[in-house]
Parts: sequence; C-alpha cells; structure tokens
Amino acid sequence: MPASALMIQGTGSNVGKSMLVAGLCRAALRRGISVAPFKPQNMSNNAAVTDDGGEIGRAQALQAIACGRAFSVHMNPVLLKPESDTGSQVIVQGQMRGRLNARDFGGARESLLAPVLESFTILSKTADLIIVEGAGSPAETNLRHGDIANMGFARAAGVPVILAGDIDRGGVIAQIVGTQAVIDPEDAAMIAGFLINKFRGEVRLFDDGYEEIMRRTGWAGFGVLPWFNAAHRLPSEDAVDLARPSMTGDFHIVCPMLSRIANFDDLDPLAAEPSVRLSMIPPGTPLPADADLIILPGTKSTRGDLAFLRAQGWDVDLHAHVRRGGKVLGICGGYQMLGHIVDDSGGLDGAMGRDRGLGFLNVETRMASDKTLTKVTAVHCASGAQIDGYEIHIGQTVGPDCKRPFATINSIADGAHSRGGQITGTYLHGLFTNDTFRAAWLKNMGVSSGGTAYSQLVEDTLDQLADHMEEHLDVSAMLACAAPVGK
Repeated sequence: MPASALMIQGTGSNVGKSMLVAGLCRAALRRGISVAPFKPQNMSNNAAVTDDGGEIGRAQALQAIACGRAFSVHMNPVLLKPESDTGSQVIVQGQMRGRLNARDFGGARESLLAPVLESFTILSKTADLIIVEGAGSPAETNLRHGDIANMGFARAAGVPVILAGDIDRGGVIAQIVGTQAVIDPEDAAMIAGFLINKFRGEVRLFDDGYEEIMRRTGWAGFGVLPWFNAAHRLPSEDAVDLARPSMTGDFHIVCPMLSRIANFDDLDPLAAEPSVRLSMIPPGTPLPADADLIILPGTKSTRGDLAFLRAQGWDVDLHAHVRRGGKVLGICGGYQMLGHIVDDSGGLDGAMGRDRGLGFLNVETRMASDKTLTKVTAVHCASGAQIDGYEIHIGQTVGPDCKRPFATINSIADGAHSRGGQITGTYLHGLFTNDTFRAAWLKNMGVSSGGTAYSQLVEDTLDQLADHMEEHLDVSAMLACAAPVGK
C-alpha cells in the first residue's frame, strides 16, 4: 500500500506545530504505524546532524525520535539558517546550497519545490504515514506565490491539512476564521479541520467559541488541547522558547542569548539536572555576578555575535567573572570568540573582515571554505568519559592552548584549555546528552549529578505528550484524514 500523509499548519508562527507533529508521530508509532516527519521548509539556526551526512532543523530531529527513526536530510529538505536580519544560508537536502537575502528568496522558492517533492517521495517509500509540518501561516497571502512551506506544498503533493490555532496569544476565533477568509478557496478546500492549542484553565468555558468556529468555517473540530506543562523537557528549536524554567540548584550556569544563537539545545541536559540552575540572559541584561560558569553558546555568525556581545557590555561582565575566579565554556562559535582573533577574510561567515576576540584563550580562528558536518564519538581528556556529539561549523582554531585539548576524536585533539583550566573551548555539540560524561564533567566542577537519564527523559516526555493529545484531541479522526501519497 502507498504511504499516506497529513499536514499540520498553523495560524501563525510558534503556535505549537512542531510539538503537535511530535505528539502525533509518537501516537501513530504506538498504534504500530511506521511513521516519519517531514517539513518542506524550515528557518532555524538550531540544527541536527543526520545519519546520511547532512543537517536538518532540530524540530525534525525530535520528531524523528518520536517516530523511532534515524535522522534523514529528506525530513527537512530546505533549511534556512539566518546569518543577519536580511540574509540566510540555504541548506538543500542537508548540504549548503549558498546564501540568499530575503528580497531574492521569493524568486528562488519555486526552484526549491522540486527537491522538496523529491525528498517527500523518497521519505514516503520508507514509511506508512508521513506527518508534515507547515511553517509560519498560510494566511500570509503575500507569500503564497511560489510557496513551498504551506499550501503550495499541500496542493502540489495532495496532502490534507489540519489547522492549529493558538488560544494563549488571544484572538483564536479570528485566527482560524480569518485564515479561511483570506486564503484562496482552493487552498481552504485542503483543510480537513482545526484544533485549538495551548489552552489554560477550564476548557468548557470555550465551548461557545469552539462551536462558533465550526459554524463560521464549516470545518470539523478535532478538540481543544490544554497547555502541556512538560514541554520544557523537550529540545526546543525556536529562540523565543529560551526563557524556560530550570531547576533551582546551587550551581549557577549563565548563558547569554546571542542574536544568532545556534544549537542552544546543547544546554537542555544541564537544565534537567537538579543541582544546576540555568539562566538564559536576554539582551540588555547584565550577566549575573553570582554565576559559577558562563557558557558562550554556538552562533550562526561568530563575528556578528562577537560585536553583539560587546554591544551588550557582556565582554565587561565576562572579564569581571574571570577575575572573580569564575569558569567559562565556549561551544563552537562561542569557542571561536574566546580566542585572540577571528579571521574571515574570505567572507565565508558573513561580511569579510578580521576581528579581535575576547582573548581568554591563546588561540586564533580562521574561517575555512570546508564545512565540518559530522557525528562524532569523542573521549573527554580530563575524565576519559565518552562523548557522543556532533560537529557543525566552518573555521579552524589553532594556538598554544590547543595543546591542552578538551577531548580527542579518533586521537585528534578538539578544543582547548587555558593554563589552569579556568577557560575551556570545544567544537562538540550535543556533548551533555551522554549521562556518564555529564556526571563526570559536573563532578569536575564540584557538582553532583542527579542521575538524570536524559535520553529516557525525552522519550518519557514524548509518551506523556502523546497521552495528553490522546486525552484531549480526537487523534484517531485526525489520523484518518491522511490521504495516500501520489493520489
């Protein structure tokens, strides 16, 4: 039998589409269905490295986990990684295709429909059900021409749509009814029904509003989903979700929210530790003086975020932190910032130039044309613990402090330590997901791990999400909306 497919679109960005797809994927898997996630076009700097040697959005990686599948580039064939307010790196089927500014992307979208449909076809041969996630909103009618993310894809692939509205932001009746009012009637005909997400309080109080949406649209309603309180336990893709709760442990880890922050889910396993208090610091706010450790995270634009960091005065806070004896860890772009020089004379990571780094590590970084994109198994030099992580960066970092590496990968050194070990840098992402390494690293910091099994925590939370959706939504009716691929 051919695979079937169903698409979740939203009335806007951040209405919970990624979480809904993850929950549906897990619900389908528990029904014994071979299921896979798909997002035609994504925009995110939070990426995951796939088993087939490419990169996809972090949300699709989580959805793949919900499906019990290895990550594949075909789950997210077009990934846009913003490098500035007006330009993005374009990743097609896992590999960098080039760079486009926002003005030019509209004209380029139509050429990207072919690889999107190709990936969709390839993926559909590996599963019985494909659950597709839209991007933004189909109501952005100014973007409809050449669209590959929402109705343009749904129409081209013949995939029925369920529209999700976000009641938490208010105006959900207008969100859903208004979407029907402004989109093309043939697009509206693709919508099989709607659901309400992120409800807080007594659901029955919205009965009249729910009925009004059904009456005005003629669409089926699949239910009202209350707020899922455990959502913060799952890796997040959007930087808007960074202000999430953390444990109130004694060991205070501080991370500045850089303007192009990337792969910030590196910190999620630490946030799950009961002994750790993780604070994500927004722009305009000083780095807290009581920090035990400051982590400079990954970034899509090392030099751009180095300038951003200085504009916030965070460089001054970092120097004060180090004078007080506090420790610093830089990951990927954050590691590059910690050295003396970041040289991008070829303009490979933005505008051409060469900038002075923060000077905490005796190293220099030179941007290189080859992009490192690989899953790795490393050994932590200080503890001997194994690290299962990945590298995703351009640039090579060298200097005297590299003689004191953070880890080794197939006997090749990674990262650097300052003399005395107060400052550390590494290119390894995903390093804290390994429970044994995380416990050893925390012990080296003078902190005891709570014994959290992080991967199991994610699995358990996905099961709880599926339970939550099964309880409040008509999941069986939603899955029944799926249509055969290629019909």
